Amino acid sequence: MMETHNSRRRAFLKTLLAGTAASTFGFPAIVGAASQRVVVIGGGTGGATVAKYLRRLDNSLDVTLIEKNAVYTTCYMSNEVLSGERTLESLQFNYDGLKAHGVKVVQDEVTAIDHDGRLVLTKGGVSYPYDRCVVSPGIDFRYDQIAGYSEAASATVPHAWKAGPQTLLLRDQLQAMTDGGTVVIAAPPNPYRCPPAPYERASQIAYYLKQHKPNSKVIILDPKPSFTKQALFEQAWKELYGYKTSNAMLEWWSGDANAAGVVEVDVASKTAITEFGDRVQAAVLNVIPPQKAGKLAFDTDLVDSTGWCPVNKLTFESTRHANVHVIGDACMADSLPKSGFAANSEAKVCAAAIYALLNGLEVESPSFSNGCYSLVGKDYAISVVGVYRLSDDGKLVESIPGSGGVSSATATAQDRLFDASYAYSWYNNFTQDVFR
Repeated sequence: MMETHNSRRRAFLKTLLAGTAASTFGFPAIVGAASQRVVVIGGGTGGATVAKYLRRLDNSLDVTLIEKNAVYTTCYMSNEVLSGERTLESLQFNYDGLKAHGVKVVQDEVTAIDHDGRLVLTKGGVSYPYDRCVVSPGIDFRYDQIAGYSEAASATVPHAWKAGPQTLLLRDQLQAMTDGGTVVIAAPPNPYRCPPAPYERASQIAYYLKQHKPNSKVIILDPKPSFTKQALFEQAWKELYGYKTSNAMLEWWSGDANAAGVVEVDVASKTAITEFGDRVQAAVLNVIPPQKAGKLAFDTDLVDSTGWCPVNKLTFESTRHANVHVIGDACMADSLPKSGFAANSEAKVCAAAIYALLNGLEVESPSFSNGCYSLVGKDYAISVVGVYRLSDDGKLVESIPGSGGVSSATATAQDRLFDASYAYSWYNNFTQDVFR
């Protein structure tokens, strides 16, 4: 029996909803009956993915991506810039690949959304009408939660939590530091972008110090009592950096034992003051502030009292404004972490939902995936994978019991080397899926 056009379309939607695996197959675009307009705001991982996959689902869709920068720099893998293992340029991508898929890429800055008129307004003075709009605004910082710290202060004491000039500033400070100096990292409270990243950062800095400034050390001041992949990180730190010995190059001060969250910063002396009142002076101070949804989400009234964007988890449509969807780090996705991989997974679910909504089809209940490699030293990586589903009542994204897992604690050096090579392969394949 010949397969029908609609059955092929539904099969593609189901495969897409299953997660990122769809990205490895060369699905042809499906031709729709009428041109409808989708405007995507923000060209990071989430925005680029949803724009590309909307066109792959239906090449009659008029998809416009508005992004103020000509080049996107990935935060994932940016900690390697600090250790000298990678250049910032190797993390940068333009939008030529999306243009090849038929996405209209506009370099401009969005200033507002007219929700009633369904218009996206830009600094350049052009208004873009939409049938559906997707906002992927990323994160911003709650500077006011740390006394003495501010956006202006980050020019001296960097956060380096958005890859780019801040990453290079922190790298330069590490290189200029005299051997014997202390690097202090103030980790943020939950929720924040990329949960393992502060600990990967500490690892990469310790690796750099071990090679170039062996009398130095790293201290993590953390408001949290625990963190993701903690056992694996601590195992690696013991093997590589003498963790919990008298010669430790890396120390973790936890939130439960030491009340170690940073509540104040003396920028001039590069001193971090903890909840407990400890004053920890640094040669290089890296403050990662508490976080919230990106400024555009506030400007367009997509945020609630939590500082994040509430959404319908089936479609990622905002619960505050109809016909606008929010994906990526800015949205509230429950158990699903704020990560590039999760943003990519959300974007594919959102693209399938928009296609269904525009065409009067039933929206399939989605599943999600998240994967993360952390490079903790030369030829040494650890990983975690999670699979998630929508709860039966449709209100929560929840982890599927027994799914996913982490690297083995008994892995050999060869296994860790393989994980490092897989990390680099993952990055290349993942960015290919997003931007090409």
